[in-house]
Amino acid sequence: MPRLLAAPLTVHVLGASGRSGRAVCHALAAQGTRVVPLIRNPAKATGMDSPRIADLSGPTAPLRTALADATHIVCTAHARNIPALLAAAPPTAQLVCLGSTRRFTRWPDAHGNGVLLGERALLASGRKGVILHPTMIYGAQGENNVQRLAALLRYLPLSPLPDGGRALVQPIWQGDVTASILAALNIPWDGPHSLIIAGRDAVPYWQFTRMVAQAAGLRPRPTVRLPAWLLMPFAQVFAHVPGLPRIGKDEIRRLLENKNFDIGPMQATLGITPIGLPEGLRRTFTPQA
Repeated sequence: MPRLLAAPLTVHVLGASGRSGRAVCHALAAQGTRVVPLIRNPAKATGMDSPRIADLSGPTAPLRTALADATHIVCTAHARNIPALLAAAPPTAQLVCLGSTRRFTRWPDAHGNGVLLGERALLASGRKGVILHPTMIYGAQGENNVQRLAALLRYLPLSPLPDGGRALVQPIWQGDVTASILAALNIPWDGPHSLIIAGRDAVPYWQFTRMVAQAAGLRPRPTVRLPAWLLMPFAQVFAHVPGLPRIGKDEIRRLLENKNFDIGPMQATLGITPIGLPEGLRRTFTPQA
């Protein structure tokens, strides 16, 4: 395992107004690290201390100015923005970027292709740092993964799942994502790296839906096995029902592929052992004092 450095005095956080970005900013501030939040929309600066306005999709010069004094940069914005970050960040700055295991899907989409683009740019840059690829993130304030599933289950007497929900899913709790980012900041990376971060437990999707229902205080719904092609028209109908979450065709297809990963490299490199799914769901649905 690489030697750990002393905590950096200042960390610049891109995407600071997003769910993961805010969680990282709060965690860094709690440990006494100075945070420089960078956001695109000034209207989302509520609760932030001296945020800087920077648009990863805009001209390079303003972003370069906002990052001119950066030594450690966390980018929780979409990984498609990594080329713009590389063009603007100081050459000596250490980078910790957030990607996604969507890069491994058999059904590529704009999200997954953007992650691949960002990863390739970082690995080709020779810059020191890492791109962390989390599995499905849950447990953040305002997250829309397990909360969206729970909202859907409230309306359904059954859980219709392609292939009966036999494919594996391995969600990671937001607190473990945040801990992984902070751990990555303290590693003196030798060049660019890529690392998967995932939760402790990989379970079939049918079991995951029952665990979510139970954690949300709902009666577990019986699973009904349906072909993916039959579920897609229903998803389009649900999209027009007020109060029901939208589910896309690609999301239904991805329910057919296993999304389980070895967490050994995560534990060995970052020193992070993720919490179990039952505990993560309990924390997600139990109001914190």
